[in-house]
Amino acid sequence: MEFPFTLNQLRYFNEVARHESMRVAAEELHVSQSAVSTAIAQLERGLRVQLFIRHPNRSVTLSSAGRQFAARTRSFLDGAVALSEEGSLLGGTLSGGLTVGVYAPIAPFRFPRVLTTFEQQHPGVDVDLIAGDLEVVRAALTGGACEVALMYAHGLGPGFETRVLERVRPHVFVAADHPAAAHGAIHLADLADEPFIQLDLPYSRDYYDQLFRLVGVAPNVRYRFNDYETVRSFAAMGHGYALLNQHPTQATYSGAQLVAVELLDELPGIEVVVVWPAHMRLTGRAEAFIRACTAHYLPAQG
Repeated sequence: MEFPFTLNQLRYFNEVARHESMRVAAEELHVSQSAVSTAIAQLERGLRVQLFIRHPNRSVTLSSAGRQFAARTRSFLDGAVALSEEGSLLGGTLSGGLTVGVYAPIAPFRFPRVLTTFEQQHPGVDVDLIAGDLEVVRAALTGGACEVALMYAHGLGPGFETRVLERVRPHVFVAADHPAAAHGAIHLADLADEPFIQLDLPYSRDYYDQLFRLVGVAPNVRYRFNDYETVRSFAAMGHGYALLNQHPTQATYSGAQLVAVELLDELPGIEVVVVWPAHMRLTGRAEAFIRACTAHYLPAQG
């Protein structure tokens, strides 16, 4: 039986339908715009139906028939991907592309080692990354821009499956010559009158505000930064104290040393998770990435 379309034509159609733009689809597919336009025209001729309505501003929208076809096409392509992966696994290898999201402040810690291990185990997989704040990564997962992500669970919301990799507790961070640096542990209220340097990122900001509320302290916010290392450097130089969860090293960009001080308060930690949309069937590549994350994080919990 002959089919009136090719797999590539369906891929091109799916991208144009998703972006409502042949130009953007061509950029996503790494092909020329003319290749996309030709493939769509051939697909419409083969099916004998108009799939898109072309507009003067060069954007396109799905026709009524196009919307029906798009709903079927997505599941067909998902099945084709699964079939391809099953065939690859028969030969013991994985191939193709995988886009991974990562919350930018935790990207410098274990993520590079996770990625190195994954690429060594699966050299045939081409990994792309989307790094940003929690809202950027969550939106990438929801919109299908990435299949799996490494991030904090805070602010994630419903509609996702997660695997908890570790739970990191908050610490106070001060300059090496700060009086608190000589103590093994302090209460957050001990610093209530001192200037506070806030990591001002969506959801992270809410989490730290919650910690202050739990101990009945209104922080004296002196500076707000949306960059993790800037917060660390300002605290190391004595401009105030910081409240953070991750502590990779005492060294900072400023050259000054940063000291982590334990908190005596019973405060909730924050979960580092690998996450994926609940309604999506994971590809073999995504499942392999989740296993790589688990192998790096969970043994450290014992």
